[in-house]
Amino acid sequence: MLQYDKLSLNIPDTTKPRVVIIGGGFGGMNLAKSLRNTDVQVVLFDKQNYNGFWPLLYQVATAGLEPDAIAEPFRKMFDGQNDFHYRMVRVNKINPDAKTVTTLIGDLTYDFLVIASGSKSNFFGNKDIEKYAFPLKTIPEALNVRSQFLQCFEQASITRDPDERQSLLNFVIAGAGPTGVEMAGSLAEMRRHVLPADYPGLDFSQMNIYIVEGMGKVLPPMSDEAGQKAQRYLEELGVIVKLNTFVESYDGQTVTFKGGEQIRTQTLVWGAGVTGALLDGIPAESTERGRILVDSINRVQGLTDVFAIGDIAFMKTEKWPKGHPGVAQPAIQQGQHLAKNIRRMLKNEPTEPFEYFDKGSLAIVGRSRAVADLPGNIHLGGFIAWMAWLFVHIWYLVGFRSKLIVFSNWMYRLFTYQRGTRLIIRPFIRKDNPVGNEIMLKNEVA
Repeated sequence: MLQYDKLSLNIPDTTKPRVVIIGGGFGGMNLAKSLRNTDVQVVLFDKQNYNGFWPLLYQVATAGLEPDAIAEPFRKMFDGQNDFHYRMVRVNKINPDAKTVTTLIGDLTYDFLVIASGSKSNFFGNKDIEKYAFPLKTIPEALNVRSQFLQCFEQASITRDPDERQSLLNFVIAGAGPTGVEMAGSLAEMRRHVLPADYPGLDFSQMNIYIVEGMGKVLPPMSDEAGQKAQRYLEELGVIVKLNTFVESYDGQTVTFKGGEQIRTQTLVWGAGVTGALLDGIPAESTERGRILVDSINRVQGLTDVFAIGDIAFMKTEKWPKGHPGVAQPAIQQGQHLAKNIRRMLKNEPTEPFEYFDKGSLAIVGRSRAVADLPGNIHLGGFIAWMAWLFVHIWYLVGFRSKLIVFSNWMYRLFTYQRGTRLIIRPFIRKDNPVGNEIMLKNEVA
């Protein structure tokens, strides 16, 4: 058993200003990198030891990429950066009055605290959905989804019960935002090009992919033009699109929608909403809608020397009255901008307000099928948008190795229609709902 009293954060004492960053996502990583040549000590806390390129999580889930293709270890990323310290420790609480953060293995003082803890899946208080659905916010969750998909096909190939087989071949994706649309499109292309060769005994005309959205359009954050094109692309791939439809409950076997309609399925992928990953110690009056209220320089309202960036930050502006979109670019830009303001504060110079430059939005549905909303009210679709999506995602991957691996994987798939990672390395076993899992359980025991 781990004895916490024998552990220590082991952060060196310093006379420099100490910048503590909670979370190494797009915001935290870019802040830490932008402070590279600043005379400060940087301490990064994250419960995982890598930065992940989350827009490609769905490709891990659909066997298109391996996890290490979209992740880079923090210690490699910041190798050689002076007075940078990473600890794989969860921060349990912040203490603004004492200017400390609390972890399982001790407290640490700060001069500047930056909360970049990101977001987590929002199940809107529905405990059954939270218990049985498959979220897709982390690499372990993506691997769970991948194992579940492949296990469903394996079990469908050996069951003699047609109703059970159909429930294994029904896949429901809740949420028609970029993650849901890209997941549905990728799964549909697997059904068309990959799975029939892997499972010649299965009739994949019986495989149903549903994408469910509570609003009246696909891709609600994007333009109507993009949403209409994306819906058309999905339907061309055979995806069943259900708009103005809300998931009411899920018991691991049956999805029930508001209005009473039901679909028997053993797989519900949940992408219907996110909420901020809040920390204890943040005053209630400093939060709204599950996010942290910040001013124009990302300082937490009501606190001094405490900042929030990325998905967790809620900065109200005239252009963005509901805060900035929960995508990578606001987090990247806020991290870089806050680093500049920290340098200004260290020199007692005036800070400058953050202004978000919207570079546009992209979503891919399948081969040569993508949509793009670009600055200047430009809307693209089809092959050109698909090429733009490929270029942007390669460009923003961290590390040359990741860029090379992802590019080579995509080129391989372009010419062969194959996916090279259809491995059930870590079986997903839902032990509290063992229908369909008996073989996996026995295999694990054996």
